[in-house]
Amino acid sequence: MKLLLVEDDRETAGHIVDALQGHGHAVEHVDNGTEGLARAMTGEHAALIVDRMLPGLDGLTLVRRLRAEGHQTPVLFLTTMSGLDDRVEGLEGGADDYLVKPFAFVELLARVNAITRRADGAEPTRLRLADLEIDLIRRTASRDGKAIELQSQEFRLLEYLLHNAGRVVTRTMLLENVWDLHFDPRTNIVETHMSRLRSKVDRGFGIELIRTLRGTGYVLRAD
Repeated sequence: MKLLLVEDDRETAGHIVDALQGHGHAVEHVDNGTEGLARAMTGEHAALIVDRMLPGLDGLTLVRRLRAEGHQTPVLFLTTMSGLDDRVEGLEGGADDYLVKPFAFVELLARVNAITRRADGAEPTRLRLADLEIDLIRRTASRDGKAIELQSQEFRLLEYLLHNAGRVVTRTMLLENVWDLHFDPRTNIVETHMSRLRSKVDRGFGIELIRTLRGTGYVLRAD
C-alpha cells in the first residue's frame, strides 16, 4: 500500500517509515499539516497516519477539511493526546481509528491494515457473539449492553478470539497474532491476560464465553 505519514517528529517518523517499508509498504512522509492536507487531497494513498499536534495546520483540522471536501481515505490518528475527550473528538472529526503514543509497531500495523480492509468493505466494523460486542473503530467492548473496560492488549486478545469464534486457538497462535512473538518467551503472559479478560467478559453474566481446553488452548463460544 501507499501510505501518507504526517508527523513532525523526525525521529518518530523515521522509525515508522523504516518499519512500514520493511513490511512492503510505500510511505510518503511530510512534517506539517498544510503540506499533509495538500498531499492527502490527491487521493493517491490507501491510508493516512496523522499526528494531531502539527505545525502549520493541526491534525484534527486537516482531517475535517479532508472530509469536508468529500475524501474518504482512511485515517489513523497517532498522537500523545490520550484523553477520552481527545479520542472522541478525533473519531467524530473524521478519523477511522486512534492510537496513542508510545505505541507498539505491531499494533500500528494491525490498525492500518484494519482500516484499509474496512474501507474496501472486506471487514465489518463490529464483531459479535451472543450478547458480547466490540466496536473495531472506537475500540470499545460491551456485553448485554454494559460497557467493558479493556486495556489495549486485552482488546486485541478479545478481537482475535472473536475473529476465531468457535475455533480452538493455541497459546502459540496467541503469541504470534496478538503479541507478534514468534518464540516462546517462557512467561505466563498469555495465561495472565486471558485470566483478566475472562474476569471482565464472563464474571457476572449468565453464560461463560471464554473456555479453557486443558493442554490444547482456548475457545470463544456461546453454546
